Amino acid sequence: MEWKLLTKTDYVTTSWSGGTTTQLAISPEGAVYADRDFLWRLSSATVELEHSDFTPLPGYHRFLAVLEGKIRLKIDANEPFELAPGRVAEFDGGVPVESWGQCVDFNLMVRKGKGLGAVAVLSGDCEESWDPGPGDLAVYCASGKVRFPEWGLEAGAGQLLLCRGARGGAVRLVCEAGAAMLASVREA
Repeated sequence: MEWKLLTKTDYVTTSWSGGTTTQLAISPEGAVYADRDFLWRLSSATVELEHSDFTPLPGYHRFLAVLEGKIRLKIDANEPFELAPGRVAEFDGGVPVESWGQCVDFNLMVRKGKGLGAVAVLSGDCEESWDPGPGDLAVYCASGKVRFPEWGLEAGAGQLLLCRGARGGAVRLVCEAGAAMLASVREA
C-alpha cells in the first residue's frame, strides 16, 4: 500500500455563512466540490454560528463527527440529539439538517450508489487493528499522534495519511495522547 502524508499546505479552505470548511482530500483527484462531481470528499468545518442549516447534498451519504466542542443536530424530521466527540452521525445528505452550538467537525461525503463509506474514531492512548477492506483509506490526526508501526508511518495533529486503492487486510494503528478519525470508501 502506498500512503501519502497531507498537511495544511495541501488542504483547501473556503468560507461559508457559518464559518470555514477545509477540504482535506477529494476523489477523484482534481474533482471540484461545487460541481458535485466527486465520489467522496473529506473535510473539516469550523461552525461559528450558534444556529446553522447544512448545505443540502442530494445524491450523497454523509458521516459527521465532532473534533472539538459539541453540537445538537436535527436530521430531517427526527428529534434533535447531541453529537459530542467520539460519536459519528450518518445520514442522507439530501435531507434538511439543522445544528445548534459551535464546533470543529469532520465530514465524509460519499456519492450514493457509487461508493460505501465508514468512519471510526480513535481517542486517548490506544492500539487498534483496522481492516477496512479494499478501497481508499484515510487517517486524520485531530490531536496527538497516530502511527502505523509496521510501516514506519506517522501523522501529527492536523495531518492526514491517505491511501488510494488499498487492497485490504488488517493494519495496526497506535494513537498517542490524541484523537484520530479513520475513514474508508469502497466501490458500491
